[in-house]
Amino acid sequence: MRTAEAAERITLAKAAESIVRAKTAASITHAHVAKPTPSIAIVPIAPRLFVRGRCMLLVVLCGLCASSGCAGGTGLFRQYEYEEELYLSLDGSATVYVNSSIAAMNALHGTAFDASPAARVDTAALRAYFTTADTQVTRVTQWRRNNRRFFQVRADVADVRRLAASPPFAWSSYHFQQDGNLFVYKQTVGAAAGKDVGPVGWNGRELVAFRLHLPSKIRYHNTKGVESRGNILAWEQPLADRLRGQPIAIEARMDTQSILYTTLWLFGITFLAVAAAFAAAIWFVMRRGAETPVQPVR
Repeated sequence: MRTAEAAERITLAKAAESIVRAKTAASITHAHVAKPTPSIAIVPIAPRLFVRGRCMLLVVLCGLCASSGCAGGTGLFRQYEYEEELYLSLDGSATVYVNSSIAAMNALHGTAFDASPAARVDTAALRAYFTTADTQVTRVTQWRRNNRRFFQVRADVADVRRLAASPPFAWSSYHFQQDGNLFVYKQTVGAAAGKDVGPVGWNGRELVAFRLHLPSKIRYHNTKGVESRGNILAWEQPLADRLRGQPIAIEARMDTQSILYTTLWLFGITFLAVAAAFAAAIWFVMRRGAETPVQPVR
């Protein structure tokens, strides 16, 4: 009898436990259905930003190229048909670089070099033309741009005031002397040969430039509206005006002491000051160590 009652109790307990489990499962299921977990959409932000950045960069580059093309190469990337660059020293010596197309060289100086796009630049003839009693050519290079042949000549001159005696630079007058506590440099570029070289692909927007690299601090110059930086001054003129012989007046006044000398002097003073401070610190540490009494060991 007791065994039957015990078995009945166990059966009732299991049934109750089953009912509780069923209710719990139903409540959990209802909670999940009533309050669904919101889904989070993962948006690929980084690739979108990368693509957008590339598109913006492409637009900017296209705009720059268009502006340069509309300006005939004289906008952001300025291209010159003829350039003279003079690196002047305080003793009057100088190094001159001439960068020019063969066509511009013939038109401005009256030479007869072969300007055909298919012809190679005759570097030996250019070297011979620029080598004079006052100029020594050290390098001649060549390249092509806009279907025209270009060259660069580097020449050293012992006295810039003698440069006008050389045919390639005879269109200019040069003046360089000390005036009080300043050096004064003056150059006047006069008439060009104005030779007709025929159709060579010019569009009327070509530029000519004269640049001056000075060795000391500049106190005065007469450049107007032309970007200059540091100790480099620039004067520009349209090629059409240069062919017509419109003069260019160049003037600059500079200190009598070179920037290199001043820089080395300041560097030497700084080095000596640091060395003196370091020696004083070592002396101070050694003196403090000598004055500290040594306690006897007991």
